[in-house]
Amino acid sequence: MIIALIDGYTDEPAGLGVPPYLGIYPRYAYGAVKKARGDVNVFYLTIDDLRATFEGENGIRTRNKTPNYPKTREILEKAELIVYIGGLHTPGKYLSAVPSQVEEVAAFIRQFRGVKVLGGPAFMGSAHGGGTRILSRELGLASEVFDHIVYGDLEAFLYDLITDPKEADPFRFRTYEELRDYAILGAEVVKQFPDYPDFVIVEIETQRGCPKAAGIGGCSFCTEPVRYRRVEDRPIEDVVEEIRGLYELGVRHFRIGRQSCIFSYMAKPNGRVPVPNPDAIERLFRGIRSVAPDVKTLHVDNANPAVIANHPEDSRRIAKALIKYGTPANVVAFGLESADPKVARLNNLNATAEETYEAVRILNEVGAKRGYNGMPWLLPGINILFGLPGETKKSYELTFQFLKRLLDDGLMVRRINIRQVVVFPGTPLWHLRDRVKVQKHKKLIQHYRYRIRHEIDLPMLKRLVPVGTVLRDVRAEVFDGNLTYGRQIGSYPLIVGIPKRLELNRFYDVLIVDHGFRSITGIPVPVRVNTEPSSVLRYLPGIGKKNVVKILSRRPFKSRDEFFDAVGEDKRKTLDPWITL
Repeated sequence: MIIALIDGYTDEPAGLGVPPYLGIYPRYAYGAVKKARGDVNVFYLTIDDLRATFEGENGIRTRNKTPNYPKTREILEKAELIVYIGGLHTPGKYLSAVPSQVEEVAAFIRQFRGVKVLGGPAFMGSAHGGGTRILSRELGLASEVFDHIVYGDLEAFLYDLITDPKEADPFRFRTYEELRDYAILGAEVVKQFPDYPDFVIVEIETQRGCPKAAGIGGCSFCTEPVRYRRVEDRPIEDVVEEIRGLYELGVRHFRIGRQSCIFSYMAKPNGRVPVPNPDAIERLFRGIRSVAPDVKTLHVDNANPAVIANHPEDSRRIAKALIKYGTPANVVAFGLESADPKVARLNNLNATAEETYEAVRILNEVGAKRGYNGMPWLLPGINILFGLPGETKKSYELTFQFLKRLLDDGLMVRRINIRQVVVFPGTPLWHLRDRVKVQKHKKLIQHYRYRIRHEIDLPMLKRLVPVGTVLRDVRAEVFDGNLTYGRQIGSYPLIVGIPKRLELNRFYDVLIVDHGFRSITGIPVPVRVNTEPSSVLRYLPGIGKKNVVKILSRRPFKSRDEFFDAVGEDKRKTLDPWITL
């Protein structure tokens, strides 16, 4: 039996599966299939395999990428079961991968005879853009192409479909006890991931559901409480065993990211703001480190700032544990969404502006120290959502002034993520969709997005990574003309533009020399002054155009003294650490 798993890449409120991330869905699905029938051949394909294979067919134009599997067509022709995993609920900007939508994958796979299953969050549709999206066309197309649409847990459905097809229920959810074997067996699919082993970062689940939603209801727009109406904490030993298996397979990068609030892991329910359990989080991360001692990346994702602000001492303990057992450049994403208290009340948002400010201050106090890779150890990120019901011009100004206060007070945030709200069926916002402001406030949104990028992001980035900072282990990922774009592996890594074409899929140490609004410019160090092009030499601190001409005309230099004779002895102290002959 041949089964094809097609990873269309997923991005949702509490989980990421866009390369270099390998999400939970392909791993769990692979494990369920293997447990159901050990002799089955499971091929992990990505949407980029399909794009590269079927380029130009059906009038679809995609980026031409080399497929991971050259025999993609042959696999799909022989597959008895074709499983597509997708769903884009919190769209972002991606460097080297583009998530797919049902319409795209349907055009690729409708020609094949195997039984087709749609899994992951795609059953609710995909976010094409902000505002009210009528998803009936996409969901109608799904029902035409796929034999089964799974509304519960894909892995539970696949196990039942293979072992007892008559009992297969697309609405069934699995327990964490049932998941244990799926997660461990599914670890080996990582060997088929295109970025394996050096560049894959694996998303690990610790919790499902939203603690705040279980207490007083979820945010109006969020799909997490729609799918998981109660909170379940995954046992520590199960998380540790899954990581042990992945680590033994060579994985060195992990994000404990599949949860709505890492500070609420195994917390005590308490209405809007659960009481944190720092002992449990300490045990979790200590256990991870015990089985993955030489891990290169150990990061987290989401946190509710109200939990941190209302339980500061417990939260400091948790933050210190994340630093003790984790790795630098860790980012905790805070869902502020809007600083307008009226918008917050109408949309039942996580935290007030004052709570978010206090949470940012606490994380800066504990985690702002710079780590060995050049980035601060642990910083917050801020999520902003434009277009929510109740917004006025004053709402945008309040949010802008909140961000400016952070900047003016000397605090740091790693990222400010600005999105436009998307309306999904089943969310509370679906019933308020006539009051969504994305189209009505289009010009206002553009104006404030521009102001935040120019007046907040740029000076914040200069504070975060000043000129002269060296970022270690930047992976060169893609070319854009004569530029190379790269980033460190981790949670929300900075994109670094490098003014030359480097060998891709190698790690470089990069000296930061300039700043954009959301990215930075860097040059690999040490700089080979006898061979580097002028596009790199001109970024050396204090060099300037005249000295670049001198370098080009007088090289090769036989000694460092010759070099500093050319550019000026006064530059030795600044440049000496960063150059080589």
